Amino acid sequence: MFNSSVKKFRVASFVEGLSYLILLFVAMPIKYLGGNPIPVKIVGMTHGLLFFLFIFFLYMAASEHKWSKKFSLFAFVSSLVPFGMFFLDKHLKKKELDSASTELV
Repeated sequence: MFNSSVKKFRVASFVEGLSYLILLFVAMPIKYLGGNPIPVKIVGMTHGLLFFLFIFFLYMAASEHKWSKKFSLFAFVSSLVPFGMFFLDKHLKKKELDSASTELV
């Protein structure tokens, strides 16, 4: 299921982006509107760990598939933008299909 580095990166990107959205739109309102900082600590730490995994899988996929620095930078910046994971995933699907078609040849 996760045999390609692009697929692993897509999953890491999605999970990291989802944790970012939960941090921004669930945990932070609970902290600032409800006065409870615990969710930010838990979700924030989880998001931080997932961000490191995102960087690791970005490096692995970019190295293996010789992605340009421009695309790698685009992928990195998309992790900093809320909902950027959805836009990035569209591009990663294309790269995944391209790499799968070259493996068949």
